[in-house]
Amino acid sequence: MQADSFAMQTIPANTITCALARFVATTGWSEIPAAVRHEAKRALVNYVAVALAGCHDPVINKAAAVYGRFRADRSASVIGRADQTDMLNAAALNAMSANVFDFDDTHMPTIIHPTAPVAAALFALAEAQEESATISGEALLLAFVLGVEVECRIGNAVSPEHYQRGWHITSTCGVFGAAAAVAKARGLSEQQIVWALGNASAQAGGLVETLGTMSKSISVGNAARNGLLSALLAAEGFSGPDAPLEGARGYLRVSAARPDLGAITDGLGSDWALSSNTYKPYPCGVVLNPVIDACLELRRDASWTLDDIERVELTGHPLLRERTDRPGVRSGRESQVSAQHAVAVTLARGKAGLAEFSDEAVADGSLKAFTGRLRFIDDASWDVESAQVSIVLRSGESVSRRVDAGRGSLAAPLTDEELAAKLRELAAYGGSGVQPQPLTEMLWRFDREPDAATLMRMARPTQAA
Repeated sequence: MQADSFAMQTIPANTITCALARFVATTGWSEIPAAVRHEAKRALVNYVAVALAGCHDPVINKAAAVYGRFRADRSASVIGRADQTDMLNAAALNAMSANVFDFDDTHMPTIIHPTAPVAAALFALAEAQEESATISGEALLLAFVLGVEVECRIGNAVSPEHYQRGWHITSTCGVFGAAAAVAKARGLSEQQIVWALGNASAQAGGLVETLGTMSKSISVGNAARNGLLSALLAAEGFSGPDAPLEGARGYLRVSAARPDLGAITDGLGSDWALSSNTYKPYPCGVVLNPVIDACLELRRDASWTLDDIERVELTGHPLLRERTDRPGVRSGRESQVSAQHAVAVTLARGKAGLAEFSDEAVADGSLKAFTGRLRFIDDASWDVESAQVSIVLRSGESVSRRVDAGRGSLAAPLTDEELAAKLRELAAYGGSGVQPQPLTEMLWRFDREPDAATLMRMARPTQAA
């Protein structure tokens, strides 16, 4: 009843969707602050890094084999893979590769992983363009900034209830960001951008229930693919509703009982979503970053072994338990969102890389035996970027570490060099043979690159790995 009465409130028709469309259509590169421009480059460095890591993961291999059966042409690249495909499949596969290890970026107010859906759609478009319609690095960066802005503002409007209802916000909001970004890169009109957002609203989907399984990757890939498709359809006059976001049965009211409509337009053009973007030092859910930091500190000074531990108490924001209370994980995929596994493996090994969140690590019997010793202590006064790990030993002694700003958080961001190092490390891990240094150098000067598609050609090995 509450949702129905709210839906009947009088709101001027089209104001929200049209305001977003007008913003996308009219904003130029000169209006993007220098810090936001640089953050866009940082996001793309991280995107290429995580896509190279995931490009030959079994999830991507299986998806590529199936998607390849429906390939229309070979106009677009899949990062780290020698085979080419059509632009819709490339958009899906690249978004999936970038997200498969849960190592991609995070917009902290919403916990959206914003870059994968938007960047994957844009680069697929850039490669498929004819020479007469080449998309420059500057044009792609502008479209990327605006696409991220759209998806995160929509995410702000439906949070936190959206996630609590079981919607996977990266997927559901990512399709809007991809549609807006491609619409900008294609030079669509305000009306066409409204249509693109409407087409995206008909394809917004993804469930939290799929996290920790291969199925999660489908909706992340679909966000990129369907966002690209939404804009391409709009460019041909394929129309949608006038108010797909704020309409009485539009996306916002379907996704949340009381959406914050002002979150979409307040500060538009002055407050930028990329200013709240973060990059992970560990391949797991972002709320686990301070937990792992604390465990690494405890392990560094340890005079105890895993067998000496009676229990571990984990204090943090309730979101920490909500998103990561997953004992008894059965795969590396599941372990990426499990506090029990993250604490056990970090305390046992003193590190938290991709190998620590693999199927092999999950199969370690000593880690399985430990996971039942974790206890959560919820405290809503804690920030989501902070946590405390307290170890109670069988001897009765206890040791604790509190981390107020996890490495990679807004308060302790990864540096440019750390992001470049991440690209080097993950390129090696992925085993594609793609050389990371030329990619990094190009990305830092991407606004001066005449053809954005050049990056994708450089990110493709000359022969199969």
